[in-house]
Amino acid sequence: MKRTIIATFCLFAVLLSGSAQKVTWNKNYSDYFDTWGEVAVQQMIQYRIPASITLAQGVLESGAGKSELARRANNHFGIKCNGWTGRKSYHDDDERNECFRAYDNAYQSFVDHSKFLTGSQRYRRLFDLKRTDYKGWARGLKACGYATSPTYATRLIEIIETYQLHRYDTGKEFYRQQNTVMRQGEMRQVYAFNKNYYVRARRGDTFRRIADEMDISYRKLARYNERDKNDTLEEGEIIWLQKKARKAPKAFKNRPHRVEPGESMYIISQRYGIRLKNLYKMNDLSLDYVIHTGDLLKVR
Repeated sequence: MKRTIIATFCLFAVLLSGSAQKVTWNKNYSDYFDTWGEVAVQQMIQYRIPASITLAQGVLESGAGKSELARRANNHFGIKCNGWTGRKSYHDDDERNECFRAYDNAYQSFVDHSKFLTGSQRYRRLFDLKRTDYKGWARGLKACGYATSPTYATRLIEIIETYQLHRYDTGKEFYRQQNTVMRQGEMRQVYAFNKNYYVRARRGDTFRRIADEMDISYRKLARYNERDKNDTLEEGEIIWLQKKARKAPKAFKNRPHRVEPGESMYIISQRYGIRLKNLYKMNDLSLDYVIHTGDLLKVR
């Protein structure tokens, strides 16, 4: 009987709607969303948890990644041990010296957060909600016991609405103006990664052709991709639309790339959206070094 009452209460809380006041803008929060937005979307696609909820929980629970638990244990979601067989960290929370899960890096914390929610009977009803119903998810998490704070759901909603995190739930955050452009009646998809945007070359493409479509100087486009402006491009290769970063996203820290057959340093640099010279530098390799299948390369 008690379980039925709790389940009914959880479902009722999920279905409630309401408004929340806005919170003050915080640059640490904004930087956190820039860093982990792509990871949250990846988790949403795989586990059906709204990216806005993941980001709002992460920033709130971890103090934008600056809390002691986040810094010492890479735990961004305040998940306690409860059946955990991995590394542990002890901190004061509701009680003194409580056991929390510890991870090798923050990316593992995001993955475990997804598995924690999907693997628990307590939160199962949340997955009946639409992916865009962040209010239902926020209230459901609170009602079903994720946190003890009476304002937990309200704070999640405030964060989501202040920073417009709901755009991550629909994919709009990952496109500069629109997610496709027209070319001769066909659609060319624009993708987002590593705070940048790219397209896939078609057969016979040149930098000039792509630049004309994207309203970019073809000389700049070639420089962004560290190529000659007159090169003919191979079908399917990645063409970045802005200058590449110096390293891969933080999610790839301690996650080296294993060289696959046919890959070159240039192909790998394009894959992760990082500058070729930086890829050589972070791996302490000379520019004439020839990589081999199976080599492990740092990308961050």
